[in-house]
Amino acid sequence: MRVHHVRAKRIAALAVSTLTVSALTGLTLAAGTLPAGAAATVGLPAAANLPASSVPLAVDESAAEDRSAAETSDTAYTLGDDGTTEAVYDYADAIRESVNVIAPDLDGDGDLERIRADIIRPAELDGVAEVPVVMDASPYYACCGRGNESELKQYDESGSPTLFPLFYDNYFVPRGYAYVAVDMAGTGWSTGCTDHGGRSDVLSVKAVVDWLNGNASAVDPDTGEPVVADWSTGRTGMIGKSYDGTLANGVAATGAEGLETIVPIGAISSWYDYDRAQGLPFSTNYPRFLMSYVARDRHVPTDCAAVTEAMNAAADDASGAHNAFWDERDYRSGSVFGTSQVTASVFIVHGAQDTNVDTPNFSRWWTALGEQGVERKLWLTRLGHVDPFDSDRAEWVGTLHRWFDHELLGVDNGITDEPAVRVEVAPNEVVTSDTWPVIDRTARLRPGGDGSLALGARGRAADVGWVNDPRQNFNAALAADANPNRLLFRTGTLTSDLRLSGAASVTTTVTHGAPTGQITVGLVDYGVLDRVLGAGNGAVTLGTESCYGESAGIDDGCYRDVVRNIGSTELQVLGRGWARLDGAGTHTLTVEMQTNDVVVPAGHQLGLVIMGTDRGATVTVDRDATQYSIDLGGTTLNLPVAGPMAGFAPGRSLVPAADEVSPESLLPKQSVIVPR
Repeated sequence: MRVHHVRAKRIAALAVSTLTVSALTGLTLAAGTLPAGAAATVGLPAAANLPASSVPLAVDESAAEDRSAAETSDTAYTLGDDGTTEAVYDYADAIRESVNVIAPDLDGDGDLERIRADIIRPAELDGVAEVPVVMDASPYYACCGRGNESELKQYDESGSPTLFPLFYDNYFVPRGYAYVAVDMAGTGWSTGCTDHGGRSDVLSVKAVVDWLNGNASAVDPDTGEPVVADWSTGRTGMIGKSYDGTLANGVAATGAEGLETIVPIGAISSWYDYDRAQGLPFSTNYPRFLMSYVARDRHVPTDCAAVTEAMNAAADDASGAHNAFWDERDYRSGSVFGTSQVTASVFIVHGAQDTNVDTPNFSRWWTALGEQGVERKLWLTRLGHVDPFDSDRAEWVGTLHRWFDHELLGVDNGITDEPAVRVEVAPNEVVTSDTWPVIDRTARLRPGGDGSLALGARGRAADVGWVNDPRQNFNAALAADANPNRLLFRTGTLTSDLRLSGAASVTTTVTHGAPTGQITVGLVDYGVLDRVLGAGNGAVTLGTESCYGESAGIDDGCYRDVVRNIGSTELQVLGRGWARLDGAGTHTLTVEMQTNDVVVPAGHQLGLVIMGTDRGATVTVDRDATQYSIDLGGTTLNLPVAGPMAGFAPGRSLVPAADEVSPESLLPKQSVIVPR
């Protein structure tokens, strides 16, 4: 066992008297409920409402001496024989506290925002050594819960935090980290309004990173007295699944000082890519719905109706265009945020079968970060919208532990010398690489008038068509039965395994007569195989538990185990893409499908489906039985592939009839989706 002391990194911080953060009187006993006798409207002391410049900072010589000592203190951690930090600090006696971080006026009401941060940190290091921070900022701590078991924040009768959702606090606090759970603006105990991934969402969380690094102020929620994070090294790592990971992406795209790394899991990098595809919204009025959804059960009543309605209108469902509203919410290359500002390392985790946060959100983020030279790491699983803590618990916790040790404590454990990419290309079959996507070339396949799909960039010019069915979904277009409402092309039989790595696309020339048309394309793997099923995101929760971290009171590190839902299916949809066609006539375009990385075994066949409306996947803009046609000579299927693909062997069709397709083979029924 080795005890290490690493010189803490601090930047300019305020010299203020050290205050004990008192409990917040009147907080919920269990998130979402008020204690008996509490008023329905919970107010904050006047001092807590002051702008940042007006918050009284009690500067005196003793405080300055304390601050000076803290700035030169060491961060202590203990390395075990395996080279990772050991659990040597007492979780039960850890300091649990809450602060309101002062943020800019983000909802336009003239008042600065107060962003709630609940903190747990080792008591043994208080005033002795500084600690780095693991942070999960979320809109879901009061309304909907976090993790597979939907845990909510909970507090005791005096307002002290008693339950921090997820395992991060249980696991990392005993190892010398602080854990900070942040209520995004407009949710939980934070003021302000939510804004669908825009400035308010992101900058409210950034303010907490700034406070931890000495660049922002905070007050005690009960007394309004100033509070400084003199226990923090100023080094923060953000993590979270879905909306939480999206906030991590957004804050990283501000270039926030002190944000050393982020670990976005199933996260959004462009809200346009989350809400729509090439001009087609996935649903209507979604910003209004989502912002109302995440703000429910908040504890600081606020009228956000005007903000929400203005935002919903600015999204412009009618045109589906990538306008200024969406540009603000693009963390890759938007008007406010972008990868050119990212200084944190990024460890991306995503499910290749995620139909909640579609896979272009991770792949385009990965590519944009690489173009900026950002340090990257990637885990890609065969699951849907699932946290690797649930699906691959032991390996994931070990990897994350080493990642945070390296990025936040500077432990030289060799994790960055290992392959940067881990991909599950088949159920429980993992391959690694230094780069991604892993492709040898882009194979170009041309559809034929006889329903064939063969190698070659261009086929013979000929028009083939279908009649739009506004009631048809993609599942109805997969079978071999005669169907005038779609086109289906099929390859011969693969003679060797083929790895598809990246985003397939279809380049085509399409003609239609509707005022506004739409096109759907999809790639299908035909052949019987054991696959991770789409239902339940490919995961099954068991009745058993496993524990990662220490426990105290109602907050334990024990969670129900999860396994992959694997079953034999006749086919699998590998990706779909959609596009809007404004105006009647002829359109030449490329429709990009969802990103994937999968091995299609020898003996299987690939299918290309082309149709109009995909009911339930996008809004229906063509509600008529419109005639569509494509020019076969101007149509190619573009496949990013690794492995031999010189041609296809002949063989009987593996495309099943409709009555031969098992329900497990089909895409799950579409429903209203929330990024959580």
